[in-house]
Amino acid sequence: MFARYLDQAAEGFFRFMLGRRYVDIIAAAFTQPGHDLSYQNVTFAERGKVIVGMVSGYTSEAHHQSSTRPLKEAMGKFNLRAIIVSTLLAPLFRIIDTIDDSDFYIQAVAVDKELRGLGIGSTLMDFIENRAHACGSTRLSLDVSAGNMGAHNLYERRGMTVASQWPKRLILPGLKLFRMVKAL
Repeated sequence: MFARYLDQAAEGFFRFMLGRRYVDIIAAAFTQPGHDLSYQNVTFAERGKVIVGMVSGYTSEAHHQSSTRPLKEAMGKFNLRAIIVSTLLAPLFRIIDTIDDSDFYIQAVAVDKELRGLGIGSTLMDFIENRAHACGSTRLSLDVSAGNMGAHNLYERRGMTVASQWPKRLILPGLKLFRMVKAL
């Protein structure tokens, strides 16, 4: 479930990068502690004992201490597709390293399409904001695609504002991210 929601939140990026095995690769990494895609950072939303969404996030400190080993091991040594994509999009991967030291970074929020607008996303945001407070973070931050207006509007209603844009100049058509933040 995490792999599918993560890919949904990233608008198909993980499927593009990892190929048809993306669910198995992310699921294998998910079971390992100490990295950005770990089960330690994820909370699922349930409705009637059925998972209907999830949120994933971590402190900047946790990100800086995380390892890429679990994902690399899950991909295998010769995942040529992932090697090519990660090389070509290396600047995109580095954007996450620009998280301020006191930030709690929201990696992904996803809700089943047919259940959007029912408050599940807001409940997940409430949960992650409380978790950020408990971790001692002073600000929430996330990156959202400029074209994802539904998510952008949710984050604005939650008090988040656009702090920066990446890239400054359009390099790849359709690839534009906004860093949104909210003081806690």
